Amino acid sequence: MMSLNPSRGCLLDLPWEDILVPHILCHLPLQQLLSLQRVSKAFQSLIQLYLANMRCFDSSQIGPAIPRAAFVNLLKDNEVLQQLALQNCSDWLTDRELLPVIGQNHHLHQIQLKGCAQLSRHALVAISLSCPNLRRLSLAHCEWVDSLSLRSLADHCKALEAVDLTACRQLKDEAICYLVQKCSRLKSLSLAVNANVGDVAVEEIAKCCPELEHLDLTGCLRVKNDSIRVLAEYCPKLRSLKVKHCHNVAESSLSILRSRGVELDVEPPLQRALVLLQDVVGFAPFINLQI
Repeated sequence: MMSLNPSRGCLLDLPWEDILVPHILCHLPLQQLLSLQRVSKAFQSLIQLYLANMRCFDSSQIGPAIPRAAFVNLLKDNEVLQQLALQNCSDWLTDRELLPVIGQNHHLHQIQLKGCAQLSRHALVAISLSCPNLRRLSLAHCEWVDSLSLRSLADHCKALEAVDLTACRQLKDEAICYLVQKCSRLKSLSLAVNANVGDVAVEEIAKCCPELEHLDLTGCLRVKNDSIRVLAEYCPKLRSLKVKHCHNVAESSLSILRSRGVELDVEPPLQRALVLLQDVVGFAPFINLQI
């Protein structure tokens, strides 16, 4: 007679490296996986194996803030990371914690360090030397980034496609020009909130990066109409341009891009006037904007 109580298999009976790690655990939130370590020694060993083989680490998956010691312990055995996002570590992350992780992970193609203000230029040099396949890098609000460390990045990471240098205020036109000359595959670049960036850098971006799709120049006060016209001429794939608070950029240059369907973060003059009028009097007159 067939048994009515077939034996139940245990999750841990499945092959760890062939099934559990690559096909099951990778779909669970990291915070839950870390909690599993408390179940038993076997689960602790399984999670340690997963941590050593995970391809993506995002500190925000653990919570609003990850302790320094926890970060070091989580990544100490991993040498196969491809994506690393550490914006939630910005309050304490220094070169001492980051450099060992970068030094043992040579397959990284995406790194997010937004707001990590306690790092130094040595961190960027280490990234450039250890991550030749880097594609995306965010250094937004990292004011320690200087021209020498950016040159190192440009010399060694020529496959870069997206770089965020928002509020990296040490950088001037010369450094940006060197970057785009070496990294001509760039599709997305942010130079926002940097009053040192001017027409020289924007024109060089246009001439060196024909694949450019997104450019953020918000608050770049030295950028003027001439460089925007060059951008329109040399970047046929441009999809979005941010020039809010660029007071020397006028509709005469933006209209070229607007007519091509490029997404701009400033309204046409007539549209802006109607919005202001509505704010003042409470309504806007009907005007056919298609005329």
